Amino acid sequence: MTKPDWVIDKERAKRQAERETVWLFGLHAVRDALVNPARKKLRLVLTKNAADRLGAEVLAAGGISPEIVDPRNFNVPIDPESVHQGAAMEVKPLNWGKLADVAISGEGAPLVVLLDRVTDPHNVGAVLRSAEVFGARAVIAPHRHSAPETGALAKTASGALERQPYLRVTNLSEAMEELKAMGYVLLGLDGDADVTLGQALAEVGTRPVGLVMGAEGPGLRDKTRETCDRLVKIPAAGGFASLNVSNAAAVALYAATIR
Repeated sequence: MTKPDWVIDKERAKRQAERETVWLFGLHAVRDALVNPARKKLRLVLTKNAADRLGAEVLAAGGISPEIVDPRNFNVPIDPESVHQGAAMEVKPLNWGKLADVAISGEGAPLVVLLDRVTDPHNVGAVLRSAEVFGARAVIAPHRHSAPETGALAKTASGALERQPYLRVTNLSEAMEELKAMGYVLLGLDGDADVTLGQALAEVGTRPVGLVMGAEGPGLRDKTRETCDRLVKIPAAGGFASLNVSNAAAVALYAATIR
């Protein structure tokens, strides 16, 4: 019996995921990955100076023997312009489990951030860092057209990638509907909205909140906008009413935590 195309695609995606690895770089990113028991570590490359700075305790916690190399011979598959600080590690991507488990019973406040086609790893890394600071349960993005785990994302997140759930889902609008069924109110940020974020949060009260943000320029896609419970804006004092998505996320997360 011939397998349906969707089954074949799912099996192919699973095999590809099993082969996928990530190279983390920079002392902060490597240190936090070493002490994360959930992170599967494959190869650790360090200069003598980086090994000394990480320290014997951190290296022992990682459970992987480092390759000590000369700084002039730091040959790992990362961008030559990357500021690696003499530390790089090949790892498997983290698996945070199912959306329902994280959103309902995960650590932190009943608060999540959803990113609609935000592909810049620096922006996503900064959002993860803010989400950790303000105690959100997860950052959620579509598997396609979003920033995957990369060394650049991990370095910008400054360790948050190891602790802040980053869930990449098959279909963002379906994940949004799932969150709504769990009781989340989804607020989509849109500079042209009539209602401010503060007003909407006051009306939401203590209900769980999902903050939905689009990429700079195109903003939220039509389907994403339609699936939100409400569109809201961050009020601006002047005529220039646009924030970088990572800055908007930080402001919105702060507002959601003090409501």
